[in-house]
Amino acid sequence: MKFGRLGAFLTIAIIILSLTAGTVLRVWKAIPLGLDLKGGISVLYDIQPPKGKVLTQGDIQAAVQAVETRVNSLGVSSPIINVENGNEISVQLAGVSNQQNAEKVIGETAQLAIYRQVTVAKGGQIIPIKTSLLITGSDIANHASVGQNQLGQTVVDVTFKNKEKWSNITKRYLGKTIYLFLNGRLINSAQIDSVIEDGQTSIGPLNSFQESQTLARQLNAGALPLPLKLVSSTSIGPQLGAISLKSTMDAGLISIGLIFIFMMVIYRVAGLIATIALVAYAYLTLLVFAVFPITLTLPGLAALILGLGIAVDANIIAYERIKDEIQNGRSLKSAVLAGSKRAFRTIFDSNAATFIAAMVMFWLGQGEIRGFAVALMVGILVSLLTAVLLSRTMLTLFTRANLVRSPFWYGARKGGLPK
Repeated sequence: MKFGRLGAFLTIAIIILSLTAGTVLRVWKAIPLGLDLKGGISVLYDIQPPKGKVLTQGDIQAAVQAVETRVNSLGVSSPIINVENGNEISVQLAGVSNQQNAEKVIGETAQLAIYRQVTVAKGGQIIPIKTSLLITGSDIANHASVGQNQLGQTVVDVTFKNKEKWSNITKRYLGKTIYLFLNGRLINSAQIDSVIEDGQTSIGPLNSFQESQTLARQLNAGALPLPLKLVSSTSIGPQLGAISLKSTMDAGLISIGLIFIFMMVIYRVAGLIATIALVAYAYLTLLVFAVFPITLTLPGLAALILGLGIAVDANIIAYERIKDEIQNGRSLKSAVLAGSKRAFRTIFDSNAATFIAAMVMFWLGQGEIRGFAVALMVGILVSLLTAVLLSRTMLTLFTRANLVRSPFWYGARKGGLPK
């Protein structure tokens, strides 16, 4: 027995198993979960070009960038934003519960305007006199924030880009009342008590903190390059996502358990080595999703389980080649080297074909199809690393340690040669 190689084999196995057992829960918690697993909202907007204008790719990209800016202001972790059907923007926000607020922040622009004079229209509605416009929201710098006035009421603190312009307005209309309109609705009127030279002022008080927060986000996001029309909005409760996640995880764990039993029954010691490599596959795949990070969806989780099957298939191909070499009369050490070498080309070609299919799905697919494709590609790359490199290395070390010499423990018939 060669204790050096046996020690190296045991060291690799212990590191894999202890690292997985000690950190897998922490890695799992770091993976951003998609809408179908965590719950949240999904909204679909139609880009509305001006009458007579055809949407260009530049228009669509500008609209997507504006939506991304607004979504980022919500503080959502790993949002999914896609263009669908050429002129629609799909937004999935996992973990968001306030559907109405999210729709307003993403799809509406805060059209803010300050007027000097107003009038009362039919029905008693107060409307501005257009010729008395003093300044608009486009003059506000994009760092509005929620604050409080001297009475403790919620306001939005803003700074005008052109400080001199705002200073001249406050100087000219000192002691007079100005009227602030948001999207055509009067939200505040106030008397100018002093000349403001630093460009800072407060909007409000508003009805609630949430309304102030929404206004601040909209002002910071700026105007949309093109109007967006809300096509559909769906809310998914966290309970439904939790049920889906539990069902899929249960199915996955049962599948993994059956695969482990199958490998150890059919290939004995070699199957045990493959099982350790499969544990490494599962851990490394989850680690990739956590580190980058990649949002994990329900189809993506299914793809990871499918990837485990691909990794198992690679081990089976290698072990069957090794069995063939043993039954052709080769020694155990020689059979492991030759069988692994012969199996590599088959394993590589098979995985390359599947990887190409996943790339096509990612390129042409949308939404959950792309999530499935990403998870499948990650699974294929990790399986090549573990099922080919790691499994072969461990099997070679164990074989050369001369602890178990009978081909039977590697899945071959006793005696090595065919009957």
